[in-house]
Amino acid sequence: MGIIIWLIIGGICGWIASMIMRTDGQQGIILNVVVGIIGSVIASFIFGAGINQAITVMTFIYSLIGAIILLAIVNLVRRGSVR
Repeated sequence: MGIIIWLIIGGICGWIASMIMRTDGQQGIILNVVVGIIGSVIASFIFGAGINQAITVMTFIYSLIGAIILLAIVNLVRRGSVR
């Protein structure tokens, strides 16, 4: 059951991050899920929070910030600028 929660929360975080970074038209649902999950891993490294322990508002926000950071890095590599 935990993997299903990861996929759902990862998809939501990735989707919101892609809307904030204006890359929503370039990625589909699978890439949104991947961005959200990798974003939560990045957030756990940066903030040191136990993202995998429980889903709370703060861990959701941390995952969202991690996903935004991931998309900003991808934009820097791809285009040379962050939108």
